[in-house]
Amino acid sequence: MVLFLALCFVGIAIGGACAFVIFWPLSLVHLRERDPALRARLGDGAFLRPAALRWLLAGGYRESADRQFTGLATPARIALMTVLFGLGMAGLLWLWWLA
Repeated sequence: MVLFLALCFVGIAIGGACAFVIFWPLSLVHLRERDPALRARLGDGAFLRPAALRWLLAGGYRESADRQFTGLATPARIALMTVLFGLGMAGLLWLWWLA
């Protein structure tokens, strides 16, 4: 039963990854077109750059006055948190199963 629940959390993480792959690139394209200064601060290849992902998780996107950008970045942040939560819980349940 424990491994089944762990597999369910992996499924939740996959769902979060799908949402992240949709919203984060849209956010980055929006930055490319409307806020080149912020995009330059995140750097090239910001999609999986650890500093950019930490910035997203910390909510640094809220400093932007562009409401359309924050409207795209908020679901990306929630999706990234879902991925991390799902994988973390699956890992904890797997460790519990081993013990």
